[in-house]
Amino acid sequence: MIVRPHYLDLLKTYRDVPLVKILAGIRRCGKSTILDMLQDDLIKSGITADHIISMCYTSEDFDDGMTDKDMYNGIKEKIIGRERYYLLLDEVQEITGWEKAVNSLLENANTDIYVTGSNSKLMSSEISTYLTGRYISIPAFTLSFAEYMEFKKAGGRAPKELLTEYIRMGGFPIVALSHFDEGAAHQIVEGIYNSVITSDIIKWHNITNFDLFNRVVKYIIENVGKTFSANAIVKFLKSEGRSLSVESVYNYLEWLEKAFVIYRCQRYDLQGKSVLKTQEKFYLADASLKYCMMGFNPKSVAAMLENIVYFELRRKGYKVYIGKNGTKEIDFVAVRRDERIYVQVCRNLPEESDREVANLLEIKDHYPKYVVTLDELAAGNINGVKIVHLADFLLSENY
Repeated sequence: MIVRPHYLDLLKTYRDVPLVKILAGIRRCGKSTILDMLQDDLIKSGITADHIISMCYTSEDFDDGMTDKDMYNGIKEKIIGRERYYLLLDEVQEITGWEKAVNSLLENANTDIYVTGSNSKLMSSEISTYLTGRYISIPAFTLSFAEYMEFKKAGGRAPKELLTEYIRMGGFPIVALSHFDEGAAHQIVEGIYNSVITSDIIKWHNITNFDLFNRVVKYIIENVGKTFSANAIVKFLKSEGRSLSVESVYNYLEWLEKAFVIYRCQRYDLQGKSVLKTQEKFYLADASLKYCMMGFNPKSVAAMLENIVYFELRRKGYKVYIGKNGTKEIDFVAVRRDERIYVQVCRNLPEESDREVANLLEIKDHYPKYVVTLDELAAGNINGVKIVHLADFLLSENY
């Protein structure tokens, strides 16, 4: 098992704090393995194995009829006396009312609780009043480039060679751990995608017109890194002779977001200092989701570079927005406490450098500004704007 220290360190920060620790992200991004890592670390720190209760609610040991009371009683009977127990509960969203059981265990037993899940039941907007103010949400993503390199380190290959592979193959751990060719890797990711769609969207929301839903998904995937509206999707479908209401499109977008297939990136008006409600962008949980459905196309790489940078900023704890500065757009405005950075992403320089750098120079403050590129020869500094190769940007600990 290859340790992912970013998550382990976060979970250790909140160890024995009276909050439910919730790891939420797309299926197969490695949440269960993170719980295994946590269990190993607990044992190394002196916790005895009989005081760690690990449950997986996708197991065949549990049927569809399990209630929150069954969940509570099943765990409570394993707890003896008032000694402290550590509960590692995987895929809890399979149990309706899981948060009632978890809240009761938090109140009625000496427990430190960690849960994972992969759909809306783990999003803060969906967690009922039972856990209000009593949980910390930790987003779980597919592998960062640094983690991908760690998974592949036995090969002794250069970072920039591995970056090309990472861009094309994505960061699902099951792909990184093996030596699949591109076709096999994309086939595996397609299986993950179909599992998400079936289990976390079709089943939960009773979608009957799967073909129409799938066409909306493909439109979103084709337009990663572009601003668009629900109306634009409706008009596009109409041009294909299909009919769908704006409300249905909003529902589809919301359901995809709640299954962690897509992530919404809002626009921020740098002059008005406000978050805008329109013309958002959506990014895919992993770049491989695009290629598994549409094949690899070199023309799509620029958008997927944005996708990769977006998630790297999210992993590092930034809130990420698209920047609007008058009529100019900044790819990303990333904010973390009192820090801020501005990032433009482009595939090649120098032909794009004038525009990218000019947009950043129009921002009249002293926060760090970056142009991130795949251009091998472009590293440097232009009037305070740092030009950085994508590999170096992804592997930087601090900006």
